[in-house]
Amino acid sequence: MNRDNELVQEAWINLKAGEQSLARRYAERALLIADDIGTKTKAYYILSQTADTPDEKRDHLETVLAYDPTYAEARRELAILDGKLKPEEIVNADRLPAQSSGAQKAKADRFTCPQCGARRFFTPDGKSLVCEHCGYGDSLSIEGAADESDFFVAMATAKGHRKAVATQVFHCKGCGAEFVLAPGVISSTCAYCDSPHVIRLAESRELLEPDGIIPQALTLKQAIQKLAAWVEGRAIHPERKVDPPRPVYLPVWTFDLGGGININGQRVIFDEGNLSGWNQTRRVTKTEPVHEQYPVWLNDLSVPASKKNTSILNHLLPTFDLSAIKPYDARYLADWCAEIYDISMSDASLEARAQAVRQYTDRIRREIMDIQNMRLSSAGMTVESFKLILLPVWITEIHYNGELHTILINGQNGRIVEVDG
Repeated sequence: MNRDNELVQEAWINLKAGEQSLARRYAERALLIADDIGTKTKAYYILSQTADTPDEKRDHLETVLAYDPTYAEARRELAILDGKLKPEEIVNADRLPAQSSGAQKAKADRFTCPQCGARRFFTPDGKSLVCEHCGYGDSLSIEGAADESDFFVAMATAKGHRKAVATQVFHCKGCGAEFVLAPGVISSTCAYCDSPHVIRLAESRELLEPDGIIPQALTLKQAIQKLAAWVEGRAIHPERKVDPPRPVYLPVWTFDLGGGININGQRVIFDEGNLSGWNQTRRVTKTEPVHEQYPVWLNDLSVPASKKNTSILNHLLPTFDLSAIKPYDARYLADWCAEIYDISMSDASLEARAQAVRQYTDRIRREIMDIQNMRLSSAGMTVESFKLILLPVWITEIHYNGELHTILINGQNGRIVEVDG
């Protein structure tokens, strides 16, 4: 073991034993002789734990992150200093608090006309809620972009690991009836008074409310017209009656990723030797180990948040323009149902990292051609932030050629994707 590593180890032992002054001295001595980033990173983190003032602690933590942006403990410590995270909210991911499986009370918003009491619906122009009876409208003008949440802060708390609660109960403000919502539903229509409601997820601590939404831009009539034109253009002859498309908002996680993809392998070294005249020597080939990193930056990498709809969403996701995401507002769901996520943010982040490696693999292999037995890893990648968004989709099925085909209509732009089976 190198001397600097020995000093860091002694510093860590003393820190755990509560001997902060000794820990500080060992860490400072390690920094005087350290010649690698890993040792410096650990030493500065130990110094942050022995700091006398918040400003000194912040300086050391920022130095740690300058060396290693993926250092989760330092990110969380900074979040605590910034007031974004409370120490009591931090959980052990391997020992999460028990998650309630019973029904929970939830408040609901009732979207009825204040003038005549009839139902209101969201207009495809994205600007208002309109009464289907008297035409009264409320402006729905929401400016700005959807907020993103800090990934490291969320992963330190139970929110980052939670999946959807099994059931919820809401009380209808219109007629007083109570309903148990099916798993995965965040909006519903009262079976008695027909008033649509949206569950306020903030009432349940185990759920993350959506951060953003792409408003639906197609009416049912327009969706049917798109479907009819698509069927005619492909000369499809349905073998059974085709049901009208059903509208739904489907949940999706988006992640911003930075850092780099770690590259390991062997680089081929060519020693040309003496290639002049008649006395030419043969080229001698040797290899040396390679440990490099390829820089990565991906914005809004999307991962389906519902197991049930993962396969169909993977087909449809590339057709959405995610730059059009608006801040979430429950009124957008006044006339559409929406599904709750059942894939936790922490699980989705692992898939996002895997997707990033797959996206960069071909590019890396094209640009770096002198490495044999190349192995790529997402260990050096950082998930910076995330959002939970809702995407508008129309869904129906068509039987033809003896098979059932699921048809998906993008509720943002009308593009259609077919999923076999």
